[in-house]
Amino acid sequence: MNEVVIYTDGSCEGNPGPGGYAAIVDEGGSRRELTGAEPQTTNNRMELMAVIKGLASLEAPSIVRVVTDSQYVAKGMKSWIHGWRRKGWKTASGAPVKNRDLWEELDRLASPHRMTWEWVRGHDGHPENERADTLAREAIRDVLDGS
Repeated sequence: MNEVVIYTDGSCEGNPGPGGYAAIVDEGGSRRELTGAEPQTTNNRMELMAVIKGLASLEAPSIVRVVTDSQYVAKGMKSWIHGWRRKGWKTASGAPVKNRDLWEELDRLASPHRMTWEWVRGHDGHPENERADTLAREAIRDVLDGS
């Protein structure tokens, strides 16, 4: 199986507000940068979109390590999602899971891969995390500038 590392970040100006995401996909020494933005969204949705777009770019089942500064994404995929599925996409308190559409898509895209989830502290000098942050913020600029 191919080994892949996906570095992700999402950003939002206002929450909700204009948001951007970035995924840096390192696949066998080949790197590609994927970005996108939405005019009205939340930070958590952009964090999820970054991983979704990174996984969607893979052409075959792989050994994938996702490196994210989002505890929401890391904890969600390592532990929370299992309970949400069992409870019909309800939280421990019985409320509907926020961003269910994206969680279900992420779960579907992750399923053919051997996944590990690594949390890194944001804005702490991790080169790929810093690059993903820059790309996500640039994507917001593109939306705000109408590009």
